[in-house]
Amino acid sequence: VLRRLKIDELPQLLNVLKGDMCLVGPRPEDPRFVRFYPDALRPVLDLKPGITSAASLYFRDESSLLTSDDHETEYIENILPQKLRMDLDFFRSASVFGNLLLILRTVVGIVKR
Repeated sequence: VLRRLKIDELPQLLNVLKGDMCLVGPRPEDPRFVRFYPDALRPVLDLKPGITSAASLYFRDESSLLTSDDHETEYIENILPQKLRMDLDFFRSASVFGNLLLILRTVVGIVKR
């Protein structure tokens, strides 16, 4: 229930208050996958991580998209590059309105669950 309702993410608000994270920013990736970041998408590592992002909303149910027997390879080859591209595109055109809209969409998505 905690995971489904994203309540397990609440402690990250402390990281936002400390300045280690933002409300909107690329979600921190599992460190074992960072080595697979394509060079062109590595600038996402320079962005401060966040609690929500365009990619995290789009890939909210990422496990349901993994259809092959080798989930890890499928993630690395298909989903990871898409997530990185989405995050970079969003932050290259970042705006206060865009961030507020993303936060609102995140809250609505959580409430709907």
